[in-house]
Amino acid sequence: MLPTKVQQKWLSQGLTQPGGKLPLFDKNGQKISKRTIQSCINQGWASPWFKNPIKPDWLVCKLTENGKTALKDSS
Repeated sequence: MLPTKVQQKWLSQGLTQPGGKLPLFDKNGQKISKRTIQSCINQGWASPWFKNPIKPDWLVCKLTENGKTALKDSS
């Protein structure tokens, strides 16, 4: 299975960030959908990185090697 366009857009942002960190918000300041995040985690394209002690409901993730491969395969 390959990432959807929305998933690709989110995952690709991890390619240029230290440690593959994925954003919590899009370029318009809107929170990334929990469904998008959870789906990418379930596919192994992203993994939880750490828990935010100030905002425990925010899931901070990083791009995985499987995610990098999925992005290459979908381009």
